[in-house]
Amino acid sequence: MEYKFTKDWFSWSPPVWEQVFKQLKTKNILEIGCFEGRATTWLIENVDCEKIICIDTFEGGEEHTKEIMDGAYERWKSNVDIALDKSAFSPVVHMIQENSYYGIITLRCEDNEFDFIYVDGSHVAKDVLTDACISWPMLSMGGVMCFDDYGWGAPFKPTHKPKMAIDAFIDIFQEDLEVIHRGYQLIVQKVN
Repeated sequence: MEYKFTKDWFSWSPPVWEQVFKQLKTKNILEIGCFEGRATTWLIENVDCEKIICIDTFEGGEEHTKEIMDGAYERWKSNVDIALDKSAFSPVVHMIQENSYYGIITLRCEDNEFDFIYVDGSHVAKDVLTDACISWPMLSMGGVMCFDDYGWGAPFKPTHKPKMAIDAFIDIFQEDLEVIHRGYQLIVQKVN
C-alpha cells in the first residue's frame, strides 16, 4: 500500500532529524500536531522507540482550508498503519484527538516523560509558547524539543506565526537548554 499525503510540509526535516537521532537515545516521542502523518511515519520507520503519542484536533488552523482538513484523520490513521506494517520497529502509536493544551495536561497528569517533543500544532504564537512551556517538564534530561515553522514566511502578523513564541521560549529557558539547530526548524536540547 502507498501513503496518502496531499501536502508536503516535512521533506526538509529528515536530513536534520537524522543527525539529531544519531545522538539521541529515544524511548518515547510526543508529536504535537500531525496532520496526515508525514513526521509520524518517518519516526515509525526511522527511530527505534517504544511509544509515539500524537496530539491533533484535525480541525486545522487559520492557514488551513476545510478542503485541506477533510479526511486528515483518516489519512493519518491509514498512513500510520502502513508505516507500522513496513517498519522494522514496532512502537505503540497513540492519538489524542483534542486541543493540545488539554492533551498535554492529560499526559502530565499521567507522569509521562519524552525524549523527543515535536511542536507543530497551532501556529499562533501564544499557542506555540503554551505548548512548549507545558510540555517542557515532560522532556527528559538530554532530550530534544523541535519547533517546526520557525522560518515560516506566511503572510500573517507576527503574533500568528511561531517565531515570536519560539524566541520568547529560548530567552526564558536559556539556562535550561542549548540550541542545536537553527533553520526553518529550531531544535533545542535540555541541559538543565
